[in-house]
Amino acid sequence: MQTFIRIHPDDNVAVALAPLSKGTSITQDGLNICLSEDIPQGHKFALKKISAGDSIVKYGFSIGLAKEAIAAGSWIHTHNMKTGLGELLTYTYEKKASPLLKSEPRYFNGYRRANGKVGVRNGIWIIPTVGCVNNIATAIERKAQQYVTGSIDEIAAFPHPYGCSQMGDDQENTRRILADLINHPNAGAVLVLGLGCENSNIHELKKYIGEYDPSRVRFLVAQESDNEIEDGLHIIKELAEYAKQFKREPISCSELVIGMKCGGSDGLSGITANPTVGAFSDKLIAAGGSTILTEVPEMFGAETLLMNRCDNEALFEQTVELINDFKNYFKRHGQTIYENPSPGNKKGGISTLEDKSLGCTQKSGCAAVKGVLAYGEPVKEHGLNLLSAPGNDLVASTALAASGAHIVLFTTGRGTPFASPVPTVKISSNTTLADKKQNWIDFNCGTLVEGTTPDALSDDLFNFVIEIASGKKSKSEENGFHDMAIFKQGVTL
Repeated sequence: MQTFIRIHPDDNVAVALAPLSKGTSITQDGLNICLSEDIPQGHKFALKKISAGDSIVKYGFSIGLAKEAIAAGSWIHTHNMKTGLGELLTYTYEKKASPLLKSEPRYFNGYRRANGKVGVRNGIWIIPTVGCVNNIATAIERKAQQYVTGSIDEIAAFPHPYGCSQMGDDQENTRRILADLINHPNAGAVLVLGLGCENSNIHELKKYIGEYDPSRVRFLVAQESDNEIEDGLHIIKELAEYAKQFKREPISCSELVIGMKCGGSDGLSGITANPTVGAFSDKLIAAGGSTILTEVPEMFGAETLLMNRCDNEALFEQTVELINDFKNYFKRHGQTIYENPSPGNKKGGISTLEDKSLGCTQKSGCAAVKGVLAYGEPVKEHGLNLLSAPGNDLVASTALAASGAHIVLFTTGRGTPFASPVPTVKISSNTTLADKKQNWIDFNCGTLVEGTTPDALSDDLFNFVIEIASGKKSKSEENGFHDMAIFKQGVTL
C-alpha cells in the first residue's frame, strides 16, 4: 500500500496517506528523505528545504507561505506556514477549454410531475412559513406517517426559526428558499403551514411561489383553524391521494441535477473523495446532466481555476462578482476573510484556506462553467453551475436543494449525520471513517489509496447515484433525518 503521495510534479510537499513515524526513510523522484518527526495521516511534510517566505506548493499551486525555514522531512502545518491570500483582487479572464465530450445517455427511475419537472422522491412535505408553527408541523408529521404507503416515499416537516421579524435581504432569503422548496419536484405534494400574523405569511409567500397546482400545494393558517393538527392531517390525507398517482419511470440523466458540497474535510479529501466527485460530475455532464458547486468562501484561493473555465466572459464577470460579494460580506461584518479552515479541518491536515479551497474545487471536475446562480436561484443551464452560498454544511446543502438539486453529494473526512431536504449522500475520504461510521457513510473513496483506480471509483459512484435517484435510501434517510437551514443576513426586529 502506498503510504504517501506527491500530488503534482511541482509540489514541494507530500501528503501522508497513513501515519508515518519519525525516522522513516522516504524516496520520491530521486529524493531521499528521512522524516524528522511523526506525520499524521492526511498531513504534509517537506520534500526539500523551504526558506522562510517561500511558497508551499501542493496540487501544483501555492497553498501558503513558510513562516520560518523548514527542513526536508519536517511536518508542515499551521505552526510553520500561513495563508498567502490578499483581500479583493483584480482578475483577468484566461479561458481554458473543457476537454469533455458528449457520452452515451444514462437513465434512472424517477417521477415525472404534471408540470414536466422530474423528482427522485415522491414525498409529502410540510413547510412552515414561520418558526412559531414548527411544533405544529412536526406533530402533523408524526401523526401522518400512516399515509406513507404505495409510491409515497416520505412525509417530512422542515422546521426553521425564520419567517417573522426579518427585514430586507434577510426576509427575501427566507421567502425565496421556502418558495423554492414548495416548488421542488422531489415533493409530490406540499402542505404550507402558516400562523397568520407573520411577515412571511401565506398571502405574501404566494407571490414568490408563482403558479401552482392546487391539487399539489395546499395551505393552512393555524390562527384561522379550530384544530390545526386535525385540519392538517385531513389535508395530508387528501394530498396523499393526489401524490400516490405518481409512479417511477425511466428518465434520462440529462434531467438529473446533483449538488456538491464538502465539510469536515481532512488531508485526504482533496486526494480521494473530492476528485472522485469531480470525475462523477464530468461524467454526468457528459451525459447531459447538471451539477452545482457552492460554498463560495471555500473557493477563495482557487477561484481563478473556476473563472478561467467560464464558458464566456459574461459568466467570468459573474464569477468575479460572486467571489467579491462574499469577500465584502465578510468585511461588512468586520470578519477575517480567510478565517477558514475550521478546527476539524486543521486536525485532519488542512493548514490554510488555499489548501482547503484547492481540494474543495476539485469536486467541479474539468467541465466548463455554464451558470452562476444567486442564493435561492434555480438552475437554468445544463452543465456545471456555481451557486452563491456560505460554507456552513446545513445552509449550503439547503441552498443546493433550493436551487434544484435532486441529491446532494457530501464529501467528508470527519463524518457527520446531518441531512438536507433532498437525499444527502455522505462520501468518506478515508476507509477508517467509512468502517467506523457505517450508519453515516454511504460511499467510501478511501479505497482510492488502496488500489482502486480513479476511473473505476467514479464509475461506481455514478452507478450508486443512479441507485439513489431510483429510490435507494441514503443513510440519513434510513435514519429518518430531515434538516434545513436558511442563510441569515440582516437585522432581527
